[in-house]
Amino acid sequence: GADICYLKRKKSKRNSLFYLSYSIPEEMKRGSNIGNVAKDLGLDVGRLSARKARIDTEQDHKRYCEIDTKTGSLVVGDRIDREELCGEKVSCMLKFELVLESPLELHRVSLLIQDVNDNSPVFPKDTIKLEIRESAFKGARYRVYEAHDVDIGQNTVQLYSLQKNDNFVLSVRGDTDGSKTVELVLDHELDREKQHDLNLVLVAADGGSPQRSGTAVIQVTVLDANDNAPVFSQAVYRASLSENSPLDTVVLTVTATDVDEGVNGEVTYEFSRISERAKKVFSLSSKTGEIAVSGPIDFESDSSYEMRINAKDGYGLSSDCKVIIDITDVNDNAPVIYLKSLTNPIPENVSPGAEVGIINVQDRDSENNRQVRCSIQQNVPFKLVSSIKNYYSLVTTGHLDRELLSDYNITITAADEGSPPLSSSKTVQLSVADINDNPPVFEEQSYSAYVTENNKPGSTLCSVTARDPDWRQNGTVIYSLLPGEVNGAPVSSYLSVNGDTGVIHAVRSFDYEQFRSFKVQVMARDNGSPPLSSNVTVSVFIMDVNDNCPQILYPAPEGSSFMTELVPKAAHGGSLVSKVIAVDADSGQNAWLSYHIVKSTDPGLFTIGVHSGEIRTQRDISESDSMKQNLIVAVKDNGQPSLSVTCSMYLLISDNLAEVPELKDMSYDENNSKLTFYLIISLASVSTLFLTFVIVMLDTGVIHAVRSFDYEQFRNFKVQVMARDNGSPPLSSNVTVSVFITDVNDNSPQILYPAPEGSSFMTELVPKAAHGGSLVSKVIAVDADSGQNAWLSYHIVKSTDPGLFSIGVHSGEIRTQRDISESESMKQNLIVAVRDNGQPSLSATCSMYLLISDNLAEVPELKDMSYDESNSKLTSYLVIALVSVSTFFLTFIIIILGLRFCRRRKPRMLFDGAVAIPSAYLPPNYAEVDGTGTLRSTYNYDAYLTTGSRTSDFKFVRSYNDDTLPADQTLRNSPADFVDAFGDSDVSPELLTLFYILEYQPQLSASHCFFNFFLK
Repeated sequence: GADICYLKRKKSKRNSLFYLSYSIPEEMKRGSNIGNVAKDLGLDVGRLSARKARIDTEQDHKRYCEIDTKTGSLVVGDRIDREELCGEKVSCMLKFELVLESPLELHRVSLLIQDVNDNSPVFPKDTIKLEIRESAFKGARYRVYEAHDVDIGQNTVQLYSLQKNDNFVLSVRGDTDGSKTVELVLDHELDREKQHDLNLVLVAADGGSPQRSGTAVIQVTVLDANDNAPVFSQAVYRASLSENSPLDTVVLTVTATDVDEGVNGEVTYEFSRISERAKKVFSLSSKTGEIAVSGPIDFESDSSYEMRINAKDGYGLSSDCKVIIDITDVNDNAPVIYLKSLTNPIPENVSPGAEVGIINVQDRDSENNRQVRCSIQQNVPFKLVSSIKNYYSLVTTGHLDRELLSDYNITITAADEGSPPLSSSKTVQLSVADINDNPPVFEEQSYSAYVTENNKPGSTLCSVTARDPDWRQNGTVIYSLLPGEVNGAPVSSYLSVNGDTGVIHAVRSFDYEQFRSFKVQVMARDNGSPPLSSNVTVSVFIMDVNDNCPQILYPAPEGSSFMTELVPKAAHGGSLVSKVIAVDADSGQNAWLSYHIVKSTDPGLFTIGVHSGEIRTQRDISESDSMKQNLIVAVKDNGQPSLSVTCSMYLLISDNLAEVPELKDMSYDENNSKLTFYLIISLASVSTLFLTFVIVMLDTGVIHAVRSFDYEQFRNFKVQVMARDNGSPPLSSNVTVSVFITDVNDNSPQILYPAPEGSSFMTELVPKAAHGGSLVSKVIAVDADSGQNAWLSYHIVKSTDPGLFSIGVHSGEIRTQRDISESESMKQNLIVAVRDNGQPSLSATCSMYLLISDNLAEVPELKDMSYDESNSKLTSYLVIALVSVSTFFLTFIIIILGLRFCRRRKPRMLFDGAVAIPSAYLPPNYAEVDGTGTLRSTYNYDAYLTTGSRTSDFKFVRSYNDDTLPADQTLRNSPADFVDAFGDSDVSPELLTLFYILEYQPQLSASHCFFNFFLK
C-alpha cells in the first residue's frame, strides 16, 4: 500500500498551494490506490468533476497517476519501474500537479518510489576466464568481475560464494565508496601436469526478500609462472565532459604498467563494471586505455557516470581502477511552456484583473540555464502575473468588447538566462463570449414610404433594417409595430411588419382623399436576456391617383329644379352668358379642370373658357339665331387617364320670358319675383351712374373723365356717342366707345380671418399633444386688386416662441414646427404680416392668439370673459343704416332717370342692347387667391351675373377653423333669433334666412343655398 508522508501548505498571491507527498513501492498494479487527495486537501468530492480535477505531469512523463473524480482517490495509471525512472539514484521522486477550476486551484503532489527487489544480480560476463601459472604461490590473489544489481540498498548485491574446490577460496573486501572487490585466493598450489583447466562457479546474492542471485563460471587455465600483475597509475580517474560532445571525443586515458617482459608484460584493458547507460555512451580501447564518447551525452539524463576498468597482462594477472566522468551542463534546452488551466471562452463583461489561465514554464537545464523569464505581447488586454516558482497567472488588464474583437491570439514567450539564451513561445487562443450589451440600431434615423392610393392590401411599402453587433440570439433582430392610432383606428389595421425581415406591408387600401400621410413607430428588439430595443419613425405618404371624376356645382345636375339662362338679343360677341363651376376631389394635376363644349345647337355661337368655364358669345346675336340654344359641356381633369363629366346648359335668346311661348304659363314663387325685381333695379341704377361718369366735349369730340375711376368697382364699360348735325331736320349717327380701366396697386390686403382687432374676441386652441407639422389655424386674406397686385404672401413677424410655429408663405397655414412639450408657454401670440406683390408692395397685419390647452376651462383668464352685447347691437344698427341709405339713393336715381326718359320720349327697354350694362361684379381676386381654378382649395365663391339671368353663383368666405367660437358663446342658433337681432329693419325675412344659413350652416353648398333662394 501507499503511505502519506506529509501535507505542506504555502500561500501565493493568488492561490493557496498545498504540497502533498506520498510514498509507494514500484511495480504496483494499475488502478491501485495511492491516497485520497480529496480527503487530504479537504475538497468536496461531489464537485471534483464539475471543477475538472485532473493530474498534470511535468515534462514528457507518462501519466503514472490518475485521479478518480468519483472517490477523490489518487490511483496508479501506468507501470512504475524505479530502475527505469531513476537508475541508481538513492531517492526516486515523481512530481506532478493537481489542477482544479472554478475557482482555479493548483496543488503539487510528490510521489516517492520505493525500491522493490525485482532485479537479480548480474555479472558482466557469464564466463570469467583466468590464466594462472603453476608457479603461483599460495595466497596469490586474482581479481574477478563483480556482479551488478540495479536495485538499491539491501536489494543490491550483499554476498558472494564460491563453489567448493581444492585450490581456491573466495575473498570479498569492502571499499570506502561502498563497492566490493571480489578476488580468488590460491589456497593450494597448482600443478599443470595434474589438472590443466579448472571450472569454478561464482554466486552473487542480494539482501532482498525473497533473495535473488546470479552466477558466473570462472574458467582457470594453468600456465607457467608470471609473477607481476599490471599496476594503474591512479586508483581513481576523474574527468569532466560537456554534454552534447561529439562522438569519438576522448574523455580520458587510463594507464597500467607490468614490469614483466614479453607476453607477461603486455597489458590489455576492459570494463570490469559499468552500467547499461554508460555502456551506451562510452567505449574503451583495450590496447590504449582511451575512454571515448560513443553515444549522445545528455546532462539532463545523467549528470555523472562511474565505472571500473580492469588491466590484465598476457598471462592473466590483473588489477582495476575506478573512473568517474562528470557531465557539465550546456544551455541546450529551450524553456517549455505548459498551459495548466484556461477559462475559455471569457465573458465580455469580465472585470479587469480577472484570472483566466495558469501557465507553467520548465527548463531542463541547470543553474542559470534554467532561470526563465515569461512575457506576452503588448497589444492585448492581458498580462502575466508571477504566482509561484515558474508559475504565472494570465489576467485581464482592461474591459473586453466582443463586438470590437471576438478572439485573441496571445503569444507567450519564455526565455532562459543561458549564454546564449534560448527561448520558446506558445500561442493561446481565447474567445470572448457575447453579452447582450448592444441594442439594435436602425440604418437610418427615419424612414419614408410612398404608396399610391387604392393600393392592394398586402402590398409592400418599404423595408426597415436594424443592425445588432451582438452574437447569435443577442444579435437576432425582431421587428414590430408600436401601438398607436391613425385617424382613431389602431395602427395595426393599416400596416403590418414582417418580424424577421422588417418589410412593412399595407393591411388595407388607402384613400388619398381621406388622409394624405401618417406616422408609425417601428420597434427593433433583439432576443437577448434581457432584450434590448430601439424605435424608428416611419412616415407613410399616400400619393394621389385620379380616381375622382369632376363634380359640377353649377348648373345643377339634371333632375333638380328647372333652370334656364336668358341671353339678351342685343348681346355682342364676347358677352358673358353663364359659367360652369366644377370641383374635383383629387389634387395636383388630377384636379386641374378644363371645360369644353362637346355639342351645341349652333356650334359657332357660343364658346367656353378652357380654364375658367365662362360661356361667352363668339359673335353678335342675329335675328336668325334659334331662340332655344342647348349646350352640352364636358369638364375634364388632367389626370392619367383623364376623367370627365358632362352637363347640359339651356339658353334662351330673349329679353324676357314672356317672349317664349313654352314658358308663358310658368309661375314663380312671389319671393323669387321680388328678388329679381330688386336685382333689376340695382343693375339699372348702377348702369345709369356709369353713363354719368363720362362727358363728351360736344365741339371737339374729345372724351374726358368727369371723375376718378376705381378698377375694383368695374374694369370696363361701353358708351354710345352720337354725332348730330344742325340741319333741319337734323341727321345723326352713333358709335360705341369701350373704356378699359387698368389696375393700380392701391388696395392693401384685407384679412378675412382672423377677424381684425376690435371685433369679437376669438382664440385658437392648440392641443397639448400636437406633433410637429400639425395644422393649428389659417390666415385668410384677399386683395381687391388683380394680377400680381393680388398675389399674397404670409409671414410671421413676431411670436412668443420663434421656433414653435411656422406659416405657409402662399397658403397662410400655421403649423407647429416641432412637438409641443410641457415647458411651452400656454399663451402664444403671433403677429402675421400679409403682403401683396405690387410695386410698391402693400401689407396688413393681424394678431393670432393661441392657447396650448385641450379646452378653454383650463385657462383661468378666459373663464370670466363675456361678450359685449353692444357689439351685436351695433352691427344690427349698421346693417339697418346701410340698407336705408342704399334704398334712398336708389330711389333718387330712379326718379331722376324716369323724369329724363319721359322728357326725351325715347323710352327704351331696360335691357336694350344699345348700352352694355356692367353686371353686378365681385372682384375675382377675392376668389382666386391660390390660383388653382377649383373650389376645393378656396374659401369663397365667384359671382357671375348676366343680364336676364335668373340664377347666379356666389363665393362666400367663412372661418378656416370651424371650431373657433366667440368667447361668450352667445350667437343665436335659429333664423327666428337672427330676425330678432335685426329688429325693425327693412331687410326681408328671406335675405335674413340666407344670412343665417351661410353663417351657421357652412357645410351646405353655397350654390345650393342661393339657387334654392332664387327659386322661391
